[in-house]
Amino acid sequence: MNNEVRVAVCSRSFSKNLVLRKELLAEYKNVTFNDTGVQLEGEELIKFLKGHDKAITALEIINDHVLSNLPELKIIGKYGVGLDMIDMSSMHKHGVRLGWVGGVNRRSVSELVIALAINILRHVFVANGEVLNGIWRQIMGGQLSGKTIGIIGCGHVGKDLVKMLKPFGCRVLVTDIVNYRDFYKRHNISPVSLPELMASSDVVSIHVPLNTSTRGILDKEMLSLMKPSAILINLARGGLVDEGVLKEMLMNNQIAGAAFDVFETEPASDMELLALPNFFATPHIGGSSEEAVIAMGRSAIRGLVENTVPELNSHFI
Repeated sequence: MNNEVRVAVCSRSFSKNLVLRKELLAEYKNVTFNDTGVQLEGEELIKFLKGHDKAITALEIINDHVLSNLPELKIIGKYGVGLDMIDMSSMHKHGVRLGWVGGVNRRSVSELVIALAINILRHVFVANGEVLNGIWRQIMGGQLSGKTIGIIGCGHVGKDLVKMLKPFGCRVLVTDIVNYRDFYKRHNISPVSLPELMASSDVVSIHVPLNTSTRGILDKEMLSLMKPSAILINLARGGLVDEGVLKEMLMNNQIAGAAFDVFETEPASDMELLALPNFFATPHIGGSSEEAVIAMGRSAIRGLVENTVPELNSHFI
């Protein structure tokens, strides 16, 4: 056990997980957990991290202002796979090391994609609502089996989703800036352009990180290519999809439906969008299965030891 190093755990879900608390305390004696239930930001985040050598962060924004006020902070272990909350150039500037492993929650996310796709295709949520309101009628939906599924981003989650879709006999289209040639060949996939994917898919699921090159990637031009019978699923990050355009298309039945777990502003506040019968929302729970929480937590603990200073222009994807 390390009795000298001081560790701060910003994440609320990590802090309340008894298994992760026990495993971290077995390695470090001086640990400060976020037991307030409040997401830390700005000056409150700086105050919480003050005096600590290492930290475990999740959705907290780590920028130059934060790091400039924490000269003693040397290592951050990332809880979760998204890195859009961390300013990599500031990490490099201040020499703060990052411990991160991609894809540790992949199965949790890909299973939820399947669940949301079936929910929208079979109108499960709508049917349940009608039953609760005393309406008993058969609602006709469609099967996931045999559909054409477009996967934007074939990284950790995208690859896992390809495997999950095998029993459904789906035709799978993928687009990615990286050519995963061997994976495509092994799973009989032909990569296509983004416009072709949008125009040809019955279900579009997006799995790319949020950065300057992907922000707004599904804008009006791209969304307008979708078939009226198609549905869109976003379990990646808010800001990838133009939510205003999507709302208009859903209201005008230009696409059949959409399911989002992430939003540009969270908690989601566009009640007009959320209330649409062909839109389904979950509160950023893609990586929140019990198994994924443990895997992400253990990865963050390892990251306190296994880490590196981010290089300029590194992508960590």
